[in-house]
Amino acid sequence: MLGSIAIVAGTAIGAGMLALPLATAALGIIPAILLLVVIWGVSAYTSLLMLEVNLRTGVGDNLHAITGKILGKRGQLIQGASFLSLLFALTAAYLTGGSSLLVLKAEAMFGIALDNQLAVVIFTLTLGLLAAFGVAWVDKVSRILFSLMIALLVITVGFLLPEISPSQMAIAAIEEGKVDLWMAAIPVVFTSFGFHVCIATLVRYLEGDALTLRKVLLIGSTLPLLCYVLWLLVTLGTVGGEQIHSFGGSLPALITSLQDIASQPWVSKCISLFADFALVTSFIGVTLSLYDFISELTRAKSTIMGRVQTWLITFVPPVLCALYIPEGFVAVLGFAAVPLVFIIIFLPIVMVLKQRKEVTEGYQVCGGKPALTLVGLLGAVIIAAQLMVAL
Repeated sequence: MLGSIAIVAGTAIGAGMLALPLATAALGIIPAILLLVVIWGVSAYTSLLMLEVNLRTGVGDNLHAITGKILGKRGQLIQGASFLSLLFALTAAYLTGGSSLLVLKAEAMFGIALDNQLAVVIFTLTLGLLAAFGVAWVDKVSRILFSLMIALLVITVGFLLPEISPSQMAIAAIEEGKVDLWMAAIPVVFTSFGFHVCIATLVRYLEGDALTLRKVLLIGSTLPLLCYVLWLLVTLGTVGGEQIHSFGGSLPALITSLQDIASQPWVSKCISLFADFALVTSFIGVTLSLYDFISELTRAKSTIMGRVQTWLITFVPPVLCALYIPEGFVAVLGFAAVPLVFIIIFLPIVMVLKQRKEVTEGYQVCGGKPALTLVGLLGAVIIAAQLMVAL
């Protein structure tokens, strides 16, 4: 059970955490935390919906197979397209963020003014190749990096908490009632709670024990919420919401400002390493999933040429995006919310409604149609928010 909780929390916590202060800085600390709590509630509820669908369909099936059983080929097509769009968007966002941190490191450590486009290529060729080595290698690397990331997060938060300024905490939204600020923040916050892809695996692992799985999902989703709240407190409460908003979504600017506040040089290094590990762990996890998904779609052979072909399809689209949108870390993460809404809100609602008409026994999430309607409307709001930002 503890291992399963760690999987849920670990799937959610990652590079999205770095974008939260940049996306919510203009709202003020209290509204930002309230937004986190609301989005957490939506994510926790939809995770229980997906659990209901999994348990009623049969322990052992993955999300693609479950969608096919309930909604047929059309549902599978929507689910597959949404999943592919989500992974491409996340990969592009992590390439953008990772390359910008690489530029910062090259300047700080070696005094080299590294070109951003060259940094994208270097980041892709060094870490992107891990996807082609398979899950066994990535699993070992991810475990080590994630453990280090959590340790560095604890150190960073622990040493920055005393630096929180009450005057910074008291600052309200930059522009009261500004709808655009909320529209920009909502999709990014939603993307940061995307842990649902691991639910089918956990159902198999815990052999369909509904009570244990429910606890795992609720506790596992609450841990990221607590981490995110602490992270917002130490970022908005030290650097300040107005200053972070002025960064224009620049991740290196945020990391540099936090390092300047750190009282000791080794704490400054911990902050830098935490940002690196958060991005890298998310990047290799997402790219492995994308690589495997494309390999399955194209039915690529396990030869050198087959792997090269799959690797190119995996990385060329997000690399092009990262090359031409160099400051798109927060923006592209926001775009990822659109396919994520389809995967974890719209499709589960449709599947649950269909299942409940046919099967009345077994595990069922409380709330009935009113709760499903409310969550569906919130999903529409998230998509509308992203479209407003894009337009």
